[in-house]
Amino acid sequence: MLRIVADPRVPGSMKKAKKVVSDPDMRAEYDFARMKGGVRGKYAGRITGQPLGYAPLLAEIKARVQVARVKAGLAANRELVLLYWDIGRLIHEAQRTRGYGKQVVARLARDIQLAFPGISGFSERNVWLMRAFYAQWESEAEILQRPVAESAREGQGRSTRKERKLQRPVADLAGLPEALASLPWSHNVILLQKVADRDARQLYAGKAIEHGWSRDVLALQIGSGLHKRQGKAVTNFKATLPPPQSDLAQGITKDPYLFDFLTLREDANERAVESGPVEQVEKFLLELGAGFALVGRQVHLNVGDKDFYLDLLFYHLKLRCFIVIDLKAREFTPEAAGKMNFYLSAVDDQRRQSGDAPSIGLILCRSKDRVIAEYALRDLSKPIGVSGYVTNLVGSLPKALKGAIPTVAELEKGLAQK
Repeated sequence: MLRIVADPRVPGSMKKAKKVVSDPDMRAEYDFARMKGGVRGKYAGRITGQPLGYAPLLAEIKARVQVARVKAGLAANRELVLLYWDIGRLIHEAQRTRGYGKQVVARLARDIQLAFPGISGFSERNVWLMRAFYAQWESEAEILQRPVAESAREGQGRSTRKERKLQRPVADLAGLPEALASLPWSHNVILLQKVADRDARQLYAGKAIEHGWSRDVLALQIGSGLHKRQGKAVTNFKATLPPPQSDLAQGITKDPYLFDFLTLREDANERAVESGPVEQVEKFLLELGAGFALVGRQVHLNVGDKDFYLDLLFYHLKLRCFIVIDLKAREFTPEAAGKMNFYLSAVDDQRRQSGDAPSIGLILCRSKDRVIAEYALRDLSKPIGVSGYVTNLVGSLPKALKGAIPTVAELEKGLAQK
């Protein structure tokens, strides 16, 4: 907020204050606050240079400008991706129909840069990527273009050759999935170079848009093989949750979870396993996925005359329910499922609010037998999932490194001191 201080000790301030007060457009509702320190006079105080209602007007305009800038940026990005797709199509078709070789790409890159000095994005490498970008969806583009081509032939007598030429790129862009058209070019390049399967590319593209992944996060998720792990946990969700909730709940699971930011020995106990994710909470939440909000660690439950403690308690913002995570440093056993069923009953009774969906349990184990897990969950009344997890395990170390990695006892001692 602009303020003018009327102080005789400040050159020109009194004259400026008089001008503000005498201005009819600035007359209404000024904030006069008498200054400390004995400054007297008609214009003593602070004079706010904003008329009544100006602040909310400015805030609204700034918000609209910001929204417009975002929309303009997204629109510009989309047009750029579609341009690259269309250029890739033109090169691909020219090579197929006219017999052009690899040299044409280098020549096109050079001539485009000569025609548009200073323009970026048309290096030889990037032009090759444009061609590959089109080629990866070529078959789908041809299928989707056939009805358009047939309609064009029917209406050829009513349109000029120039009009048909201008309409052609719209048909040729039909094969590009919407998710890819909405991603930045750098994200598309990562998908092009790192993901061979088309369905997997669309999955990653959709996730990147949904969760706002940066290029680095997208590369990290691809490197972890997310498309092979997403929704793969052994669960009883279909039997214990209504269809919309059961599908969403299954979708948030993974098998295995990759906790490769943890370095544990083969003989690590559950306390060391449990404390690791909390100390690396940002990486842990990233691996769990979007929507998980940490409620607490070792959350206390009082049932009857006994105390119980949940390893980790989350609330999922999309599922609108509590999620209890039980971390096991050993192989899954049926007893773990019964214990989780008990925990969920207590959480639903003591913490669940009206409007919350039934709480869900996830048992994360060092390893599991899938058949045993399915049998253990089959007749339970609470929604529970079982997944494995992978960490960086420290086995037998060379003598030179043994002192560099803490033992389980040293980890426990450090945790006790905290």
